[in-house]
Amino acid sequence: MTRYLLAVNFEGGVVETPMEEWKPEEVDAHLDYYRALHKELVESGELVQHEVLAGPDLAKIVTSDGTAPVVTDGPFQEFKEWLAGYQIVDVESEERALEIAAKVSAVPGPGGVATQQPIQVRQVMTKTPRDAAEMIEYLQTAGGKN
Repeated sequence: MTRYLLAVNFEGGVVETPMEEWKPEEVDAHLDYYRALHKELVESGELVQHEVLAGPDLAKIVTSDGTAPVVTDGPFQEFKEWLAGYQIVDVESEERALEIAAKVSAVPGPGGVATQQPIQVRQVMTKTPRDAAEMIEYLQTAGGKN
């Protein structure tokens, strides 16, 4: 089994209407869909973790030279780029991870239309680089040079 991160941001997909302007029953349908998918993934044993994140207004950026941390507010990217939440699934194949991501993307929006929200799918590494040679190999793969 392989773990995948399914990242959800606030990019609306085909829906341009902000959720604040949806009818209450549309918001309820949206949330009910997520609850049903969550239940399905728990029952199948594929869901490892699922988190909804606080807004970026509460985010902090930390840098350090090893002595004193510097903490600033942020990040300040565009609203649609904010990470809203994520799921980690443990599945038999990349195809299954993509299938689950497609279900997340199809969450209903106004009028019950699938939002087609982009879902970023990334494999969780099973082994981290332990020396310079492994780090170089990883960076070549991560940079798309493989």
